[in-house]
Amino acid sequence: MRTLLILGGTGEARALAARAAGWRVVTSLAGRVRDPRLPEGEVRVGGFGGPEGLAGWLLAEGVGAVVDATHPFASRISASAVAAARAAGVPLLALHRPGWTEGPGDDWRRVPSVEAAAGALPALGERIMLTTGRQSLDAFADLGLFFLIRTVDPPSTRLPERHRLVLDRGPYTVEGEAALMREHTIDVLVTKDSGGAMTAAKLVAARRREIPVVMVDRPPMPDGVPAVSTVDDAEGWLRGIGAG
Repeated sequence: MRTLLILGGTGEARALAARAAGWRVVTSLAGRVRDPRLPEGEVRVGGFGGPEGLAGWLLAEGVGAVVDATHPFASRISASAVAAARAAGVPLLALHRPGWTEGPGDDWRRVPSVEAAAGALPALGERIMLTTGRQSLDAFADLGLFFLIRTVDPPSTRLPERHRLVLDRGPYTVEGEAALMREHTIDVLVTKDSGGAMTAAKLVAARRREIPVVMVDRPPMPDGVPAVSTVDDAEGWLRGIGAG
């Protein structure tokens, strides 16, 4: 039985781990979330020591395939996976769910980075709901606006002087998101284009509230890597390789 390495942390990674019949499945988690949801199969927590360390691990473990099912914004991990898989001669697939699409009634302002999102805010509103993750908060620390900050784990970076911190994990409901925005008189939502249904309710709530959404675009995918957007397609790719 050959080994499949899933670079995980997403719902898609957990679903694929449960469905990868015929493979020894090892899911790698970065260890940045304090209490992660664990997938089926073996779990490895922590880094590999860069692309060289990951390539060595792939060879030592006899890995037959790698699926990068990390968060769409985990660009450093994705780049490391590309370099390591090429060095070790191991097939690599990217499994990233589709991004969100603006619909009727939405008022989205797409920006290329969290820094660009911070730069756009003073012209848009005073009370911001910020859901870009705990590692990007420093970009907003000096703006002087009010931020309702939601993260899964407590942030360790510098925070804006005026803020309210909410520790919570999805899935969220439209009613709950709308209530949170009303309670804190939110007039702008800032988020990353993570995609998926688990956290999409905030976008519906923002539409109903008729407030702008500053949407941080995803970093580009590495060149030359086959990519799919569903677990079904990733399963088909694995069947094509064969578990051996």
